[in-house]
Amino acid sequence: MTQAQPPGAPRARIPGPKRPPSSVPRIRAGLWKHWLWGGLALWTLTAVVTYATGDTTLLPTLILLGSFLAPDTFVLWAYERHARDLGVSLMLGCFAVGGVLGALGASVMEYHLLHPSLWMFVGVGLIEEAVKLAALMYLLRTQPRVRGLRAGLVLGASVGFGFAAFESAGHAFSAAVGMQGIDLRSLLETELPRGLLAPFGHGLWTAISGAVLLAFRRPNGRYRFAAPVVLTCLGVSLLHALWDSTHGISVWIVARLTATDLPLSLFAEGYIPQPTDTQKYLFTLFSLGGLVIISLVGIAWVRSLARSDPPWGNTP
Repeated sequence: MTQAQPPGAPRARIPGPKRPPSSVPRIRAGLWKHWLWGGLALWTLTAVVTYATGDTTLLPTLILLGSFLAPDTFVLWAYERHARDLGVSLMLGCFAVGGVLGALGASVMEYHLLHPSLWMFVGVGLIEEAVKLAALMYLLRTQPRVRGLRAGLVLGASVGFGFAAFESAGHAFSAAVGMQGIDLRSLLETELPRGLLAPFGHGLWTAISGAVLLAFRRPNGRYRFAAPVVLTCLGVSLLHALWDSTHGISVWIVARLTATDLPLSLFAEGYIPQPTDTQKYLFTLFSLGGLVIISLVGIAWVRSLARSDPPWGNTP
């Protein structure tokens, strides 16, 4: 017969099975800051060395660093702050695969469907926002649990920033390689503004549409294209179209204010031939002012969506 242990006697502890170490890589806090400042330093150093030596083999490094620096920074920041539970693999997949699929789909559809016209920018906005959202839906087809407004904000932004990075790399390459050979100045003039404006473009717009799309996703993974989803897609497409046509709209406004008889075709081209000093000033003012207004509208829209779901409701 086994005797009971007296009260207070130490009890033996049987160790449980050890859990295998997690294979998911952990990203330390603040990595986005190191990536931003370190990447900016490397890009600047590469630009200086390329300009000083004329070594064209550094052009791919310069283009890739400049095109991916800002998008990567914002995706890292979003992951650290809001998406650790979603996992690194899903974030990287949305950024890389979603960005490439979106760029390919937009290129094919724009080639076959669009022609130079006053409505060309509307078509560009509709096509590019639709293909980015389709890429997000494709990547989440086997993950029905990923739903909810905030999951859509983060993953939609990842797809949008991936699209922006690959698109910027293409524009930078086109600017660098011209009929007259390598044009480093044109490359830098293309990368700098696109890098500065990257947070207010594709990533912002796809975050909005992705948030509403996943907010209406059913628990079984099926998507509901309810009225708010459709209206949101049309709204971000309009923001996209206004962004792309800002220069053309500025040309039209300047022509009306300065009483200059300019052909309507200059709207699509986005410049004034032989402008006066007054026209240069007004064109710059309206162009920058338009971009600022569109950016503020997008930021306010994202903030209103984020505040409407404070507990991160259905984010796994």
